[in-house]
Amino acid sequence: MPKVKKDERNQMQTILSIQSHVAFGHVGNAAAVFPLQRMGFNVIPINTVQFSNHTGYGDFTGQVFEASHITDLFDGLARRGVFKNINAVLTGYVGAPALGDAILGMINDHLPNALWLCDPVMGDVDRGMFVRDGIPEFFKSRALPRANIITPNQFELEHLSGVAVNSLDDAKRACQIIHALGPETILVTSLIHSETSDNEIQMMASHRDGAQYLVTTPRLPLPIAPNGAGDFTSAMFLARHLMGDDLKTALSMTAGAVFALFEETMRAGTRELALISAQDKYVNANGMPVVGL
Repeated sequence: MPKVKKDERNQMQTILSIQSHVAFGHVGNAAAVFPLQRMGFNVIPINTVQFSNHTGYGDFTGQVFEASHITDLFDGLARRGVFKNINAVLTGYVGAPALGDAILGMINDHLPNALWLCDPVMGDVDRGMFVRDGIPEFFKSRALPRANIITPNQFELEHLSGVAVNSLDDAKRACQIIHALGPETILVTSLIHSETSDNEIQMMASHRDGAQYLVTTPRLPLPIAPNGAGDFTSAMFLARHLMGDDLKTALSMTAGAVFALFEETMRAGTRELALISAQDKYVNANGMPVVGL
């Protein structure tokens, strides 16, 4: 995986972020771009959809963009010579398999050496699978062999590995199965198993070389889990890697940033992530304790 020396730091780096976007609220690029910029990265956002608000409200307007619209943007960036300055690609929600193929083709053609963090957005434990037919197959058969880092939630970890995660050992084994498909690094963004207490939630980081780490944070009493938390988590984890952190430190610092954002969101009493008011807190957050597995 491409690594950056500590003295080069993040201010020299550019991230191409290809995700959904909402005009109101914070999911997809609206949850990832500002925090990455606040961390000192140059971000080039490409929106795969543009909705009035996230779909969790039940009612929304807007549209999913066709793959041809996205490839037009890729062509325009290529003509500007933008790709030669991109260090990493961050991808999230993919509306259709054709769009996934367009993204993968762009990476293979223009950014073969760039770090790719792929968030395989497919569903979650509460809602089940919520993407179109063909998307799960795209992630498993085409994206995973190329992606350097993936950030599944527990539902997505189970689907990609074929392992029902009831214990920590199940989660460890699921990660090992997915590593064999391609990704060097896995961040499981939400993990609840037989050993997790009711007032805790965990994240787990796993490397192909066998290193695995776990972080446990308090589960805050938010009335509704804010949408976009996974998008923010993926962005912060990518930032820590590009800043040169090792896996253990990246997990610790990412967990600290997420917890700081959730604390401020709870204090604000809003359904949407308090992304703006919490900016100083998550940028300067301390790391959370991490244990090796």
